[in-house]
Amino acid sequence: MTTLQLKWLSYMTCLIMFLALFGGVVVTKTGSGLECGNQWPLCHGKLIPAYTIGSMIEYTHRLFSGLAGLLSVASMYACWRYARQRKDMLAYAMLTLVFVIIQGAMGALAVVNSQSAAVMALHMGFSLIAFAGSLMLALGARRIYGTRAPEADRGEGHRVSRGFRNLTWAITVYSYIVVYIGAYVSHTSSQGGCSGWPLCNGQWIPEMSGGVGVVFVHRIAAAVLFLLTALLGHLAFWKYKELREIRTLGVAAVLFCLMQVFSGAAVVFTLNNERLYIFAAMSHIVLISGLFGVLCYMSVRVWQLSGGASRR
Repeated sequence: MTTLQLKWLSYMTCLIMFLALFGGVVVTKTGSGLECGNQWPLCHGKLIPAYTIGSMIEYTHRLFSGLAGLLSVASMYACWRYARQRKDMLAYAMLTLVFVIIQGAMGALAVVNSQSAAVMALHMGFSLIAFAGSLMLALGARRIYGTRAPEADRGEGHRVSRGFRNLTWAITVYSYIVVYIGAYVSHTSSQGGCSGWPLCNGQWIPEMSGGVGVVFVHRIAAAVLFLLTALLGHLAFWKYKELREIRTLGVAAVLFCLMQVFSGAAVVFTLNNERLYIFAAMSHIVLISGLFGVLCYMSVRVWQLSGGASRR
């Protein structure tokens, strides 16, 4: 396998992983999770289900999840066989494969036996980690096997500080917590807990009970995430001008986070319009997925650029 083939395999894995993640969001938002009954992998006892919108949404998601699993295995084998000297690529491929298996197993269990909102939110979180792993694999392959030499993007001889590295790690972990809270909001059907934005039911601090409390906590957590991401992007852009890759990742993180905030507001304003609401909710998930993936990759790169790991 050539480096070009390995690069395109990583791209395809990332694309299919994204479609599997996106399909899971569509299943949740359209309430199609049990359109195939409590059967897995069959759908109402059939390999190919009868045509209904709900069953096709669920079954298409299953197909993309299965394809994502196969491509994850192929990527893991390709990295182990042809790029074994690249420990970072092996780590990305392994992360993707492990969490694809975990989220697939959790998805199957959710069909066979109903799970709590907390567990279903964790399923979303594991799917996000699998996507982040595939995105890191694709970005890593692009950096290593692209037309430019990797040294050109590193800012040869330059390093990032431990403080900046630790800040990046902390924000990445915190972003995952915010995603989990958001998934919990969705799986507890608490979206309508707060009417209006940025105020919640006309108040800055509403009564913290039931769905109102869940949504308000998510809003506060998201606001803090935006402030932290803005700080990270500011430092990346102005402090590390010689590291173009880090500057680009920092700016991308800020843009993703900003758009994610506005998409969250759009979710609130479209609650009474089902079609617009589904579009806004799916956009919200897409943007937070992009943000988390970028932060994960940035976490690895700042570790490497702080001298914490050998690239080979």
